[in-house]
Amino acid sequence: MPKTRPSIHPDERGFFQLYQRSTDMKTLLYNCGEVAHLSNGNNEFPISGDYLHERENLVHLPGMCIMIDDSVISKIGPMEDLLTEYAPWYPVKSENSDTKVIDLGGMAVVPGFVDCHTHLIWSGDRSSELAMRVSGKSYKDIANSGGGIMKTVHETRSSPQNELVGKGIRRVKSALKNGTTTMESKSGYGLDLDSEVKILEAISLVDRSTKCDIHPTWLGAHDFPSEYGRKEYVEHLISDQLPVISELSLAKWVDVFCEDGWFSNEETEEVVKAAKTYDLESRLHVDEFSDSGGLALAAELGSVSGDHVACSNEDSRISAAESGTLQTFLPGTPYTLGKKIDLPIDQCVEEDWPFAIATDFNPNCPIISMPFIGSILSHRIGIDPLISLIAATRNPATSLNCDETIGVICEGAKADLNVLWSSKSDSWCQTPGNSPASMTFKNGNIVNSNEVY
Repeated sequence: MPKTRPSIHPDERGFFQLYQRSTDMKTLLYNCGEVAHLSNGNNEFPISGDYLHERENLVHLPGMCIMIDDSVISKIGPMEDLLTEYAPWYPVKSENSDTKVIDLGGMAVVPGFVDCHTHLIWSGDRSSELAMRVSGKSYKDIANSGGGIMKTVHETRSSPQNELVGKGIRRVKSALKNGTTTMESKSGYGLDLDSEVKILEAISLVDRSTKCDIHPTWLGAHDFPSEYGRKEYVEHLISDQLPVISELSLAKWVDVFCEDGWFSNEETEEVVKAAKTYDLESRLHVDEFSDSGGLALAAELGSVSGDHVACSNEDSRISAAESGTLQTFLPGTPYTLGKKIDLPIDQCVEEDWPFAIATDFNPNCPIISMPFIGSILSHRIGIDPLISLIAATRNPATSLNCDETIGVICEGAKADLNVLWSSKSDSWCQTPGNSPASMTFKNGNIVNSNEVY
């Protein structure tokens, strides 16, 4: 157990207020452009294969209304029908109605983006590593010379928790500006028990203090700190960190950086199996730099997702599809590393292998915009913008066990929505460098509005 527990009194800190996730106002979104609802009747599973191309079953044509009641979408239907039912007085203002009408002027609506792989909480600056990369040094070279993960670990360990929370809040605000309404966030820049707990508690505070839902993952197995031998550190993770993380209910999942030069397949399996005894599921970093069989291991262990998967072989991808392990591509990482973005996403579509995308926001890849990641997919890899949207919303929601409530626009789902500047839903990923969203709704509340890009 840590010697001392960080004191959590967010209401006394002054730099943030706890966000109240509620609304008592009914809202009618009137005069919608295209509505990319992405709900084809079975939202429990990700969309894959031929279903990705069924635009007529995934996108409503212009002329719909969306009724929001108590943070939930209660009805979707033709504009005149819903206006007659809920606001027959419109456009004349009614003082007696509890329904607010917002005329979208034909702007498209898409689900709030779901970023299922981020490293939100850390301190320090690794921008000097870019010059090292362009001079020819590899990720491992930089790590061996004192940079990389361990540089961030040292700086994060020395940062007070309130400083980490403040940075996390600013980062979430940036994500919200770009339309992200749900995120996953990992620890992993502490590596000792006290620091890992400090980071996970900071994630919890940021979740409670912002307008974005944040789901925590314990990534104690991110690297090997110098104060431990390799075998000793794995034992420390299992015997010391894991019981505390579980007892304090600080994480929903466990993650391991399973990669040549970091955690071996055997070490990964040991940590994941130990976590299962505490009812923690796994989501794993695998096959980023080479094919080490990490995705096949993730499938064998029943992990909810295998992330990066840039170098995984075809048999591993088949195993992942069969086991329900979602392949999550992180194209922002090779982009920031200056590598060729050669991801087999076309093959995933053709072979009916479900997949998602995420930002991998971290000190080495400080991209927190899901539309920018979608732009890489569509502009650089040639993926249909609708397919990219599915990979940024409905599909990642399934790996967070939120498939029935987020990532789709249907009756009974959370009112987590982005209203785009364009009338076309495909525009969501076509303004790199600017947010495509005019307004973002979280639980039926407008949580961000942007100026015209």
